Amino acid sequence: MLFLYLYPVIRSLLLGCVFFFVINGYSQYPNILIGNLGNPEETSIAINPKNPDQMVAGANIHLYYYSGDGGLTWTMGSLSSTFGVWGDPCIIADTAGVFYFIHLSDPPGGTWIDRMVCQKSFDGGHNWSDGTFTGLNGTKNQDKGWCAVNPLNNHLFLTWTQFDKYGSDFGQDSSVILFSKSTDNAQSWSNPVRINRKAGNCLDADSTVEGAVPAVGPEGQIYTSWAGPDGILFTRSLDDGNTWPDTNIFVTDIPGGWDFGISGISRANGLPVTCCDISSSPYRGNIYINWSDQRNGETDTDIWFVKSLDGGNTWTSPKRVNDDPPGKQQFFTWMTVDPVTGYIYIVFYDRRDQTDDLTDVYIAVSRDGGDTFANSRISETPFNSVPQVFFGDYTGITAYNNKVRPIWTRLDSGSLSIWTAAIDSIYTGTDDKTLPSVPFSMEQNYPNPVNSYTWFSYKMHRQASVTLRVMDVFGRVVATLCENKQVTAGKYIEYLDVAANQISPGIYYFSLVSNEQTIRRKMIVE
Repeated sequence: MLFLYLYPVIRSLLLGCVFFFVINGYSQYPNILIGNLGNPEETSIAINPKNPDQMVAGANIHLYYYSGDGGLTWTMGSLSSTFGVWGDPCIIADTAGVFYFIHLSDPPGGTWIDRMVCQKSFDGGHNWSDGTFTGLNGTKNQDKGWCAVNPLNNHLFLTWTQFDKYGSDFGQDSSVILFSKSTDNAQSWSNPVRINRKAGNCLDADSTVEGAVPAVGPEGQIYTSWAGPDGILFTRSLDDGNTWPDTNIFVTDIPGGWDFGISGISRANGLPVTCCDISSSPYRGNIYINWSDQRNGETDTDIWFVKSLDGGNTWTSPKRVNDDPPGKQQFFTWMTVDPVTGYIYIVFYDRRDQTDDLTDVYIAVSRDGGDTFANSRISETPFNSVPQVFFGDYTGITAYNNKVRPIWTRLDSGSLSIWTAAIDSIYTGTDDKTLPSVPFSMEQNYPNPVNSYTWFSYKMHRQASVTLRVMDVFGRVVATLCENKQVTAGKYIEYLDVAANQISPGIYYFSLVSNEQTIRRKMIVE
């Protein structure tokens, strides 16, 4: 009762204060189960730029998932093709809203992984074509493929590793990086061409050339990098992939190699991911490479980042992305660049908050072209890992116009599952003083968990109309704190009485919406 008498005084004091609450132990982003059947791992995800609520994901060996509500709910399917389906999923979408699923092959009566296969869907991932292929070269093995789309003309660019014989230790067997393109929406593919100049071995380890992820520049340039015995190397084509340089450009070394050990993980690698900013931001045209390595020791794997401002001629020194003190493990990184905003998003597994093999998932965000990164935990709870369970070789992340969807694998009670987080805000943990272009920012409600009362604090950077609602896990509105409220720049606090709104114990989400942005946070009612 005393609280009720003091509440008007407390509220008036709060309205005159500027403060920030951080609730440890809870992710500020809702975690959403994509699938837990079939032991899914090694994930990829894409957003349809024509309809950003439409998303498709893939997982080893033949699983696909589709969502039409921004990734809140998912439907699973099993991919099939007369050319066989054998993992290494890569999902992309073109500007017409067509999704492509690129994967390895296992043809009946053929040679294991003897070609790269591309299947496509015109209906948001519900149905898939039988597919087309490229790279068939006798009994040689085709592995680790990735694809990018040129938004100017929807040409598809595919890079991968060809093994003379996968796993061979015979000195004459080698691995090379190949390139093929399609100019007719994957109906046909060009003859593959080799784009790296120094071959690697076939052992699928440090001295093998792998990890070629293509990226497209603002004028259709094709960029890619890979790892091998000489570190990370880079090449480019400026004429739609018709010609490639005779030499490759050295980017950086990888101390300890790209194939390394992580406790509790059966196999781990730090292969590079290449991206380019094609937005209208000040960083348009920047090329970025992200990877992980153990230059700081076998128990201190870190996430790294370099960039080029001159088309790949020169590169910055490696920047450490994870911002924790030394001595913890970060691994399985993936990167994307929002093609609308130019913001860089990097997702990775992280053990900074753990003392054993328990693992969280973090996201690092840069809004200044990779000069600085803000780290945030996005997994709601940590998970364990055991070396007997294969986690795949990578995670994934996609972004379009501030809608961000990471994807990762976790292990619970011996069962694998894949997850995403609903990140619909460009505010992901960075102090709002560094974000003058952001229309508003919002803090975690306080207190959280909630027993009876809680407050929601947000700061407006300019005049806007805002709506603040509380929703249950099914998206149903249980309370509206303000609707189309006209506010000017300043600090605002809204109050919620749980009992008065008849809100039962459980997990809820509150969202602050303006005509420019949506921020969503998680709240627990006890």
